[in-house]
Amino acid sequence: MIWTFIKVALFLVVVAAATLGASHLADMSGGLRISTLGMEFTLGPLQAVIAAILLFVAIWLVIRIVGFLVAFLRFISGDETAISRYFDRNRERKGYEALAEGMMAAAAGEGRLALSKAAKAERYLQRPELTNLLTAQAAEQIGDTKKASEVYKRLLGDDRTRFVGVRGLMRQKLEEGDTTTALELAKKAYALKPRHREVQDTLLKLQTEKGDWKGARGVLQSKLRQGELPRDVHKRRDAVMALQEAKDVMAEGASVEAREAAIAAAKSSPDLIPAVVMAARSYIEKDKPRAAERILRKAWGVQPHPDLAAAYAAIAPDEAPAKRLKRFDKLLVTRPEHEETRLLKAELNISAEDFPAARRALGDLPETHPTARVLAIMAAVERGEGADDAVVRGWLTCALTAPRGPQWCCDNCQNIQSEWTPICDNCGGFDTLSWRETTQHAAPLPNGAEMLPLIVGKPASAPASDPEESIVDAEVVEASEQMSAEDEKPAAS
Repeated sequence: MIWTFIKVALFLVVVAAATLGASHLADMSGGLRISTLGMEFTLGPLQAVIAAILLFVAIWLVIRIVGFLVAFLRFISGDETAISRYFDRNRERKGYEALAEGMMAAAAGEGRLALSKAAKAERYLQRPELTNLLTAQAAEQIGDTKKASEVYKRLLGDDRTRFVGVRGLMRQKLEEGDTTTALELAKKAYALKPRHREVQDTLLKLQTEKGDWKGARGVLQSKLRQGELPRDVHKRRDAVMALQEAKDVMAEGASVEAREAAIAAAKSSPDLIPAVVMAARSYIEKDKPRAAERILRKAWGVQPHPDLAAAYAAIAPDEAPAKRLKRFDKLLVTRPEHEETRLLKAELNISAEDFPAARRALGDLPETHPTARVLAIMAAVERGEGADDAVVRGWLTCALTAPRGPQWCCDNCQNIQSEWTPICDNCGGFDTLSWRETTQHAAPLPNGAEMLPLIVGKPASAPASDPEESIVDAEVVEASEQMSAEDEKPAAS
């Protein structure tokens, strides 16, 4: 505002001076006389004004010509001048046009065109922090991983582009399957930008695959602080990692740390069955049976599971069947109508040789939910009550093709595992195993074994009299007993 006022004031002064000078020349009677080099010139008022204007223009032209010559000489010598700035702006315009065209070509999937445009932009702009990334992306699109790797390594030399270079090399190593190097690069990228979500997820995945549970728990805690992970999800996953960390510590022989980690995992997530079982066994080793019973009953109230029953039985492994049945009443009353509770009660009664009570415990499960375990228990009940061998064989034969019941099944790929692990053996998903029934209702058996129920007969049918069928029956009974032995847990033995 002040500078504008000054310029206006100077303009008024110049106009006033020019007006005053013109009026003074107009009042002169003799005009303007100029003497130089022995010559004398007399100019009238108008001629004097014109001469003054021409003199001013001539001086201005001389100044401009001299300035141009000086700028040209400085341009030739390499100094920054108006001429150099003109050519620089021209090169910059062409460079940015090439860069924009290269970005469009890369987005359209035209790798070779994007690579040539990137080279042109680099030649004009001389700014590798802008063109190197486009060059690397274009090289990856055409499959030139070697060139892309070289460009990413060049990016490491600049603080502004170091993260981009590390991330690019990390993704290359992941595509090559070199997870060890990718893990180290992910750690460096995480150190540069700890709030980057993709780097966090990649590092977390690699750490869980490599068994670095302590580091993975640190990344998980960072995601919770940044609000990128719900608190309940963090609580569950942290419990899973704490359990695996406890297993690793136990494998190294530091049982005290393992017990503490397992107990912490069980407290934070009581629905994590392996953590509860491990914590209960650690309490048993510390001679604290009451604490073990307490956490097992709490977990049974959340989700009854055979492993919990086995750990509950391990509290007193040498007790008599009748005494064990009485002790288990405290566990069974937690979820009395649950199917696992009914099966466990039937198995305990079979161990105590109270077969009518075992039948009552099963109730209508053989009709409403005839799994392999239910049918195997029914075969044991029938045998204990003195039923014919044909009836027992009938139940066992039906168990061969019956659904297996709840198992550890992956929620992503439906893979079935005999034991719980934090990572699915098939798809590599983290914490995707859940105790449930699969979508496959019957276990596939080779060589037409699905026809065995028709050969042997229904559970209540009479035994076959043909000697060849008797041989088949013996094989069926043997196979069924092996399968039922695998399904029954130590709590029922």
